[in-house]
Amino acid sequence: MTRPRSTPPLKVQLRLDDAWLTICDFSALTPGRGVAALLPDGRQAAVFRDRAGRTYAIDNRDPFSGAAVLSRGLTGSHQGRPFVASPLLKQRFDLESGRCLDDETVTVTTYEVRTHEVRTYEARTHRHGAHTL
Repeated sequence: MTRPRSTPPLKVQLRLDDAWLTICDFSALTPGRGVAALLPDGRQAAVFRDRAGRTYAIDNRDPFSGAAVLSRGLTGSHQGRPFVASPLLKQRFDLESGRCLDDETVTVTTYEVRTHEVRTYEARTHRHGAHTL
């Protein structure tokens, strides 16, 4: 017999092509801070959770310096739009569109993000004549 564990943890997932990739537990994201996630193709995504609980993901590579550092940037908002500022050269990137707020000719890739319950099951075996309480 299998039965679901109680209260499955919420997982943060990114859409890659036509599949969802689980990145981490939602509880592992600190509001206002980012984490870097290694993607199957070797690229990195910078994943953020804001103080309202919304999640965002953009490419972690700073297009100005070439360094994979956007996950370590400072988050904020400009005219109601969430952004991250590169820790190196301080350019700000809109977390929803990927557009650089300081140079509109530059963008970074954005990823569709969802917070999703992923149920895991534990198997319980019963032997003939044995009782499980």
